[in-house]
Amino acid sequence: MSFATLLVHLDSGPRRANRIDLAVALATRFGARLTGVFAETAPAHRVGVVATWPSREHLDAVEAAATDFARRAAPLGDAARFVDLDRGSEHEILARATDLARHFDLVVLGGPEKGGRVPADLCERILRESGRPVLLVPPVGAPREVGRRPLFAWHPAPSAARALSDALPLIASDAEASVVHVARPREETSGFEPLVLERLAAHGIAGRSRTVMVEEVRLMDTLLNEAADHAADLLVVGAFDHIGSSFSGAGAGTRYLLQHATLPLLLSH
Repeated sequence: MSFATLLVHLDSGPRRANRIDLAVALATRFGARLTGVFAETAPAHRVGVVATWPSREHLDAVEAAATDFARRAAPLGDAARFVDLDRGSEHEILARATDLARHFDLVVLGGPEKGGRVPADLCERILRESGRPVLLVPPVGAPREVGRRPLFAWHPAPSAARALSDALPLIASDAEASVVHVARPREETSGFEPLVLERLAAHGIAGRSRTVMVEEVRLMDTLLNEAADHAADLLVVGAFDHIGSSFSGAGAGTRYLLQHATLPLLLSH
């Protein structure tokens, strides 16, 4: 299993370099093509009541991002390309970025940054509507690789199963994986939980597992604590599950992770 096409989001924020460097490392590892797409909100240029697009401000930001991407992705040669989404309104950015994301095996996005010009719900929109897995790079740290110490958050729901499958190409052959089975107090288990480790082993991934009993309100903090205890370099989570009284409610848990994660997340929906 492998990723052949990667998309990385670019903006004017200070963490852009971390996303590019990780995306380039992954593209090199997989022999994949990498597309960098610039997308952030910007007003049109106005002279009196007349508005024109693109503004000089937007063009300068595009040029800076393109130069940075070209330099950092130079080792990929012709396998790297830059695209300007060429839109300044939040509505258009969300719609076009989601449509573009559907054409790639993996989408690399950044965590929210204060004062940034990226629509706050860009990651959520792409997760919900593109059908593609998202690798979220947090706004702290500078990860250069992922998948040597993954933690899989497991509970019996479609997105958890999808996330595990989508993450497999990222997992190193010598990985030390941890599987956290999430359950509520007094909740009956299916008895199939050992099959998660069995499946990972079939892909050559060694791991251990444990079950944690949590109340819903503490679930995401529990996962982050488990990831810290494992020294995880990747947290694999199903996003926006809605089965019965779901752990993440109407997406609150997923949004909490997007806001508070301090390690890369692989999310699928």
